[in-house]
Amino acid sequence: MKRVLLAGFKQETSSFNPTPTHYQDFIIQRGDELIRDLTGTDTEFAAALDIFANQVEVVPTYAACSISSGGPVATPDLDRLIDELVDAVRPHTDVDGAYIVFHGAMAGADEVDPEGRVLAQVRQLLGDKPIVISRDMHGILTDRLEENADVINVFHTYPHIDQYNTGERAATNLLRLLDGAKPTKTRIKLPMLVRGDELITATGIFGEAIRSCQALEASPGGLAASVLIGNPFTDVPDLRSNALVYTDNAPQRAQQEAEDLAHFMWHNRQHLIAPLKSIEAAIAIAAATDGLTVFSDAADATSSGAPGDGNTILKGFLTSDYPGKVLLPLVDAPAAARAFTAGVGTTFTTPLGGTLDTERHTPVEAKVYVKALFDGDFLYEDATQARAGQTAVLVVGNLTVLTTQRPVNIMGRRVFECHGLNPQHFDVVVCKSPNGFRTHYEAIAAAIVPVDAPGSTSANIKSLPYQHCARPTFPLDDNVPPPIGVNE
Repeated sequence: MKRVLLAGFKQETSSFNPTPTHYQDFIIQRGDELIRDLTGTDTEFAAALDIFANQVEVVPTYAACSISSGGPVATPDLDRLIDELVDAVRPHTDVDGAYIVFHGAMAGADEVDPEGRVLAQVRQLLGDKPIVISRDMHGILTDRLEENADVINVFHTYPHIDQYNTGERAATNLLRLLDGAKPTKTRIKLPMLVRGDELITATGIFGEAIRSCQALEASPGGLAASVLIGNPFTDVPDLRSNALVYTDNAPQRAQQEAEDLAHFMWHNRQHLIAPLKSIEAAIAIAAATDGLTVFSDAADATSSGAPGDGNTILKGFLTSDYPGKVLLPLVDAPAAARAFTAGVGTTFTTPLGGTLDTERHTPVEAKVYVKALFDGDFLYEDATQARAGQTAVLVVGNLTVLTTQRPVNIMGRRVFECHGLNPQHFDVVVCKSPNGFRTHYEAIAAAIVPVDAPGSTSANIKSLPYQHCARPTFPLDDNVPPPIGVNE
């Protein structure tokens, strides 16, 4: 029986988040811990284990997955993580192939291509044995990463609900390569960054491109097809969009399919800009809505790499006369610690927010009632572990603030429900997420409002201080020339 190596390396970086990510911000599984902890989860790892079962022997090595997205990974911590992964792979160079799970949008304080660095070192160890990787469509595709992977499979849904399916596709492709498939590929670099609701694959224009990718993958000889739209907050030289197609020994088909995807994306670029509402307008919409209104605070999206301490929407409600019940998340370790010291049932005055991204946010004083306290450990909807640290439910008038020591993803409802808060019992819920929350809230929301607030992951990308992104790039610049081979 052939043997395949399994590894993972995942973190999503916002270069504009001033808070660095450290070694302790990762959950690490070594060896058989990958199988023990990740079997049965809704992840790429679990899917691969299911596909490989009874077909190949799995050699689990090392997986480092950040507890939450965040700022650039500090250099000593990144070096340690990469060294540990490579050291875990080193004893297993006799495997027949490898599957590595990446997020794809990691950046270090000094290293602009951590995934490429990992893959290059694994390639050096494994030689010409097939290596398949999977990644988020919000990822950075560098030449080094592309050159060292035989096939790259990418998420096909946004909001992302196909992590398991992507793992199935990637694992299946590795088996195809082991059986003799010969991948041929074409990549077209697109100088564009995109945001907005038209990226929702079930309803938006972008979904047309993705359905073309899915059709190719389902066809004879189609291995992988994707449009990687980059992560606009990972400010590195290779930040852009890409059309990427792999076929089985059919280079002309790969070229044509990639060109078709590139043409489609470029010609629809004007539709891929986020429409946003001011905080005042958003509150007015909530006041006029009968039922739950969900605010999308994409600018402080912890799932996109923001620190989560943004309090601009909180301030907007505090200074408004909105009468409904509002549920907001906030990362504020000092406030959570004060609540633990004071205890449940106490009332005290404390600053809220603005503890991390201090250039964009300043604290606001508020009199809070401590309703409940938790250790912050819970499971997300996909059965993976969340670790919010000290967590306090603080009540400020008609506002309930879920205050956590550390950032966690604010997409699903479990982050609230596991702390005694049912979103359906509120008039407004603030989700620090651009669109990932929709899977969990569309069925119960009467209105969804994307809010224009300051933050390190703002959908208003012209507000972000890019320093390294290749220019010119749409929509940051005017009169951007089309990519080579694509007509205007």
